[in-house]
Formats: sequence, structure tokens, C-alpha cells
Amino acid sequence: MGGGTALVLGGGGLTGVGWESGMLYGLARAGVDLAAADLVVGTSAGSLVGAQLTSGLLTPQELFERQLGDPAGETVARFGAGLVARYAVAMMRSRDPEGYRRRVGALALAATTGEEAERRKILEARLVSHTWPERRLVVTAVDALSGELAAFDRESGAGLVDAVCASCAVPGVWPPVTVDGRRFIDGGIRSATNADLASGYARVVILAPMALGSGLVPAPAAQAARLREAGARVLLITPSAQARKAFGRNVLDPGKRAPAARAGLAQAVEHAAEAAEVWAG
Repeated sequence: MGGGTALVLGGGGLTGVGWESGMLYGLARAGVDLAAADLVVGTSAGSLVGAQLTSGLLTPQELFERQLGDPAGETVARFGAGLVARYAVAMMRSRDPEGYRRRVGALALAATTGEEAERRKILEARLVSHTWPERRLVVTAVDALSGELAAFDRESGAGLVDAVCASCAVPGVWPPVTVDGRRFIDGGIRSATNADLASGYARVVILAPMALGSGLVPAPAAQAARLREAGARVLLITPSAQARKAFGRNVLDPGKRAPAARAGLAQAVEHAAEAAEVWAG
């Protein structure tokens, strides 16, 4: 086990962006500056939060306040029961994680989800910086054809905007993203957090807006347990009952982002002491 700190920001739609931003601000107010992590791993919603947090252009308070704006004019996407059922069928027909990810990739490539360029414009506008930060940021995605994990960073050759777009490309909702001729989908298809990428770091805090997993998609709790077994001090934080209520039924509804942010801010108080203990070592 080496040293250093790692912050893992999981996926969870627009409500996940809000909740993580509120949690980060609330912990910062309590004296736990997770923005100072040596490594930040961002998956889907977490990639948006991570890219903004490590940019050096926003304080945790400013990141939180960005979530409180009027969502008028933003697209309300839906992650409906029909799409969930298609994921479930893909899982039942798959024998291994890679096979499942390939099936979901095929679903994404065949779906009618709008233009890739238009989606890129939206996410590009949300990012305060379009260049990789000096601090190590890893953004996860999945190759739609092979099912392999892509861990984009400053050395990968991919641009930050492309990496974040790929990580946020929810299959069946948003179009797969092209990077160097390959098509990529949401990193959350591999894991809601991809916390295993923090292996080797001594102190790890995981913010996981979505806590579920399955035999083919490891749950955040399972990944946290493996990090602990390897000797790391790990804190896993998932949404409280009050936060889940604030999320509502559609995590892709921009109107729920502000309530989710406020819920994260309120919940942070409950975890400040244990976060400080883990982070300070």
C-alpha cells in the first residue's frame, strides 16, 4: 500500500451531480477538503463534477451554487422502465461482465438518441475548463464494441471534453461518443464508481449516488471492501433516505438537481467526522 488520497465520484445522473456537489461543499465547510485529493476518479455524473472540481476555477461553494440555477430550457431526458428492462435482458443473456457491456454497447449503437455533436455542445458548455487539470483526474468510459474499460487521463491522448462526454453517454439515452475512431458509452456500465481505480492509495473517499450492483456490475460497497482488504482506509458515502426522496423518480430531470444539491449539503454534516478521520490519516 502506497500513500496518497483518492476521491471517487460515482455516476447518478443530474441528481448525482447535484448531490455530489452539495456533499463536497458541506464537507469542505466542515474542514474536509476533498478537492485536494491526489487522484480523482470520475464516472458519468462524477466525471462532470470531477472535471470542475479539479479545474482550479471553482471552489466547492461555487460548484454547489452552480447546481441551484434555473433549469428552464434544459432537456428532460428519461431513464424509463423500458430501458431498464432492456438492460436486464442484456444482463440475463450475458455470461461475464465484458459480454454484458458489449450487449449494452450494441443497444447504444442501435438506439436513436440524437446527434453526438449536439450533445457535446451541451456538456462543453457545462465545463468551466476544457483542458486536463494538473491534478490527476481519471475519467471512465466503456468501449461500445469490445466492452473494455477506458480510463482517460491527461496522458491518454483524449481531450477532456470528449472524455467527459464519453463517460456521460448513457446507453439508449444519449449517443455513444467517438474518440480516436472508437465509440464509447457511459463508464457506469462497468461500475457505478469504478473505485478499483483508486487501488494503491492509502485513503479513499467514495461518493456514490447510485449504490446498487449485480453479479456482472460490482456494487460500490463491494469495491470499497476490496480496497479495505488491500490496506486502504475507505469511506463510502451513499444518499440518505432524504436525499433519495429529493432525487425523485427521474435522475435525469434537471429540475431535481437543486433539491439533490441541498440534500447533499444537509447530509454532509452526518459524515464530516468520519470523513475527517479517513482523510487526515
